[in-house]
Amino acid sequence: MAKNGSVIYEKYIGLSDLRKTDPITASTPFHVASTGKPITAVAILKMVQEKKLSLDDSISKFFPGLPYPGITVKMLLNHRSGLPNYVYFIPNSDWDINKNASNNDVLNILYTGQPKKSYPAGTHFSYSNTNFVLLALIIEKISGESFPVYMKKNIFDPLGMTNTFVYTAADSLRATPSFNYNRTLFPNDFLDETYGDKNVYTTARDLLKFDQALYSDQFINKSLLDAAFTPYSLETRSVHNYGLGWHLLMLPNGKKVIYHFGRWHGFNAAFARLTDEKVTIIIMGNKFSWTIYNSAHKCYDIFGDYKQGYNADDEEDKEPVRKRSSPKTHRKKTPTVRRHK
Repeated sequence: MAKNGSVIYEKYIGLSDLRKTDPITASTPFHVASTGKPITAVAILKMVQEKKLSLDDSISKFFPGLPYPGITVKMLLNHRSGLPNYVYFIPNSDWDINKNASNNDVLNILYTGQPKKSYPAGTHFSYSNTNFVLLALIIEKISGESFPVYMKKNIFDPLGMTNTFVYTAADSLRATPSFNYNRTLFPNDFLDETYGDKNVYTTARDLLKFDQALYSDQFINKSLLDAAFTPYSLETRSVHNYGLGWHLLMLPNGKKVIYHFGRWHGFNAAFARLTDEKVTIIIMGNKFSWTIYNSAHKCYDIFGDYKQGYNADDEEDKEPVRKRSSPKTHRKKTPTVRRHK
């Protein structure tokens, strides 16, 4: 936890690999899953600021002939594109799960398989990892660089995020492993090489550097950040909403939390910004536990009245968990449970 950029509480416990004896330290990078979506979103906003693209650009500008009309870059950022979630449509397709899928593979299935959209573009919020996979591809098309290279050169290095990287197969030896709640290793699977929606490995200190950069117009100007922290899905009345790459908790008493939680395999992450108090809360783990999310919620009230009209057990920013597939069952419909994402 930090206030005004200064750390007021910092603690590391446990092991970076439960099969070994090395302790978790301040420099141990954790996969933060969907908590990496705000970082992808900021990279897009930076390109908008540099006039390399517009939020209102049609994605057909980057993916000609894609059979999902009417979608803009902004709709990818705020999950209003209506695009189906690749985390589900790839396992339910004829994809060989012994082969790792890439961002381009996701795009090619959209072209050739044309999985059914969730909603018409721009009409409804529908959380889909596909949106951020396409955003990473847009960054690659504009920059001419791979997404991991671009992010290192334009986001991580300038902000001094020295222990942060976007995972590729080349990083397999330095990537921190994750574990089930019963301490068994969570093995990699065929969706472990897609990025933009996930696959950022980082530390609490590096995320704090990212957080603090968002208070400076020198990195992203205020008008773009204001747009990022604006709610766009008002179909139903709720304290929950979504901006441009950020979950928003907007309480009846006027309090606002700008945040993103994440889960992938045995990794959990919580990253919350209480901008009224200039407070940052970051919790991450490599052995699956719901406690990380509940602990983040409890931390809010240390600094202000964030519980009014809000029940932390009634989250709306959850999405179904993709069950691990097997070669015999990967085409069957995936059972649904609820989780943070």
